[in-house]
Amino acid sequence: MKNIILIGSLIMIAFGCSEAPKQDNLYKGKLKREVVYVASKVPGRVLEMKVEEGQQVKEGDTLCIIDLPEAEAKLDQALGAVKAAKAQYEMAFNGATKEQLEQVDAAYNAAEEQYKFAQKSFNRIEEMYKDSLISSQKYDEVRTKYLMAQAKYEGTSAKKREVISGVRNEKQRMALGQLERAKGALKEVNIALGERYIIAPKAMRVESISLQQGELALPGYSIFTGYAENTTFLRFALSEEEVLKYHLNEKVTVQLAFDTSIQLKGKVVSIKEEMSYATRKSMNPNYEIDQSLYVLKIRPDNMKQAEKLLTNITLVMPKK
Repeated sequence: MKNIILIGSLIMIAFGCSEAPKQDNLYKGKLKREVVYVASKVPGRVLEMKVEEGQQVKEGDTLCIIDLPEAEAKLDQALGAVKAAKAQYEMAFNGATKEQLEQVDAAYNAAEEQYKFAQKSFNRIEEMYKDSLISSQKYDEVRTKYLMAQAKYEGTSAKKREVISGVRNEKQRMALGQLERAKGALKEVNIALGERYIIAPKAMRVESISLQQGELALPGYSIFTGYAENTTFLRFALSEEEVLKYHLNEKVTVQLAFDTSIQLKGKVVSIKEEMSYATRKSMNPNYEIDQSLYVLKIRPDNMKQAEKLLTNITLVMPKK
């Protein structure tokens, strides 16, 4: 037992005495990249995956295909609505057909003949009624038939004038409006069908895929997460006292914490305040009371060199 304790103590001493990177005169930072989240706009099941994790894709590449059976059904409805509205629109502007004109003429001629006959009959009955040769009942019956024939004649006459003169402008505009609305519905369906192809918004490397084939993709749910190409930057969080030593466009040199042979030269492109939750207060003995944190963003001069490094790798920079 004593030997085991002795060996354990020696191991702990060996680890404790091993050299660690000296950080007293160094700022610690991380290598970051801009994150790209790709989500679906419409609900549907993942029909086919086109990429894998770690794959580099270009802007416009198809990442996956979503199955949208509801949108395909609505497409058939929209196409039918467009055809019907187009037919109404053409009929409103082209007017009646030859067959329709013939039908209206036939109805008008029949009503005209009936009216003339009823008028003659009424004139004869009216003279006989004045001479008291017929009863009031008979007179009223003939007069009623005459008035009915007159109303029918006037109605068919108005219909004939309407067919000859064409459709009113209001009906033409209404037909045009219905056609435009049907076309808008068709365009909306086509846009929805276009959303079944999940497209890469920019050149990026796919880091993670949250759904697999057959799983349901909801609107706004991030399916792919990746890092945009050529967006690598170096991030250092400095206290209020330390950040005042740096200025925008200032040249700095950064190196890897565990491989000092690799150095990155860059330029300070942004100095902004960290979120309030990260503000260091007096409870931390290493900082003065109420010092805020600021983020120093450095853009590397050699972007190709920086792109080869791993995301979130630890960096160090000498203190001023």
